Amino acid sequence: MNTKYPAQSASFFLIAVSTSQNLALCVRHGLAGFLSGDNGAWTYSEIEIGDFVSFLYGARAHNLYRVAGKEAIRSAEKLPPWEPLSFKKGGTEYTFPFRLHLEPIRKFVEPIVRTEFFYVAENLLLRGGYKKTHFQADQTTLQSVSELGTVQIDPVIDLALPTHSAFIPRFTLNPQLISKPEVFRFQEIILQSAIRRHLSLDANLDSLLYKFPSLNIKAESVEVLGEKALTKGHIDLLLKQRTPRGVSLKVPIEVKTKKGTPNDVAQIRSYMDELGVESPVGILIASDFAKRSTGSAKTHGVTLVRYQLKGDLRAALTFEEIHKGLSLEVIGH
Repeated sequence: MNTKYPAQSASFFLIAVSTSQNLALCVRHGLAGFLSGDNGAWTYSEIEIGDFVSFLYGARAHNLYRVAGKEAIRSAEKLPPWEPLSFKKGGTEYTFPFRLHLEPIRKFVEPIVRTEFFYVAENLLLRGGYKKTHFQADQTTLQSVSELGTVQIDPVIDLALPTHSAFIPRFTLNPQLISKPEVFRFQEIILQSAIRRHLSLDANLDSLLYKFPSLNIKAESVEVLGEKALTKGHIDLLLKQRTPRGVSLKVPIEVKTKKGTPNDVAQIRSYMDELGVESPVGILIASDFAKRSTGSAKTHGVTLVRYQLKGDLRAALTFEEIHKGLSLEVIGH
């Protein structure tokens, strides 16, 4: 189990739990478990050691924890505490190989209709429900949650597991290498998370913000968040001020694994229009761009950014290899 804490600022996530029985097991043992499908691998990759999490069940947030360790377990169907799960009779059976070890911080059960959870509650309302394994909240939410309830002084009950082996999930563009739950198809959500992780480091974010002198803002005063729901769609990433004063800068970021198109530019423009004057620019990140994208981007006030990966996705790469091999190049500046 890895217990090294990351250097960058901690993020805060609400983890959706499917049943009250699973919630009780999570709380009792200080564990979060994710299914062996694509969403489970994505969640396990995105949430880092040192991040904060709460459980989300029945429209209520349960407790606050710090992620103390991560472990992906082979043959998880043979190990407690969660039973394998299938969503329909005779369907695919999912296990819980992806696990977070949690350190209890605060104890509470609070409805997410509270103002403290507005950022997440708005996301859920516009999405029409959970439909995701986890939701990232902003730093303002984390600050508020850190004052709810009481400090948790009761220790969790350690879950003793028999001897087992662990693995690191990998991602590939080669369908012949896919072997779940250890090797998954490389998808846009993995690229989004890698870019968010990349931009969560101040040096990388400052390098990007340097290309936008009109914003007059430094990395230390902003944060990069995962998917944000709007009435016109879902922003892949949102760059926003940590502690707004008077106005709140919001920069929508759309991510494409392949070529960016004029339609993608128009989509970002619609997000900017919905966000209003607090969204002076938008960003489209892609591997390359269709010919008419440059002109469309200039017309709509959108900046194009090309991403590159050092690793070969025809092989199977870990999330860390994807993240650390990522570079971003602003086009036309």
